[in-house]
Amino acid sequence: MRKRKPKVRIINPDPRFGDQMVTQFVNNLMLSGKKTTALKNFYDSMDIIEERTKENPHEIWKKALNNAIPQVEVRSKRIGGATFQIPVEVRAKRKISIGMKWLIRFARARSGKGIADKLASELIAASKGEGAAVKRKEETHKMAESNRAFAHFKV
Repeated sequence: MRKRKPKVRIINPDPRFGDQMVTQFVNNLMLSGKKTTALKNFYDSMDIIEERTKENPHEIWKKALNNAIPQVEVRSKRIGGATFQIPVEVRAKRKISIGMKWLIRFARARSGKGIADKLASELIAASKGEGAAVKRKEETHKMAESNRAFAHFKV
């Protein structure tokens, strides 16, 4: 066990939307410490979203993130030689970070030209309740539902 909890780092809001969540998303999007590139790619994808949907891209991004955030997940626990998948509610901060990571991962896996275009496509799909990130969330919820019988074991 840890002796004390680590200090929570303060994240500065991003320059365009003034939102700390956007900065956290950009930090997850960043590769090899290139934050400026990640920020540019994010803003380019926001411009693409605005161009395609004619709506506020920040609202679409928020809706996409809410659609990708899981409420429960399954954790493995070994009990008497057998491994059980035990459904567990996800902590608030972990929910957000999982949702962001899924959106970014499935955006990178998409076909398209450039990360900005791929990210825009994934965010638009997720805001409509489609897309791979939302599908992953639904799979996770189904798995937790099917293993509800083992919920009493608690991790």
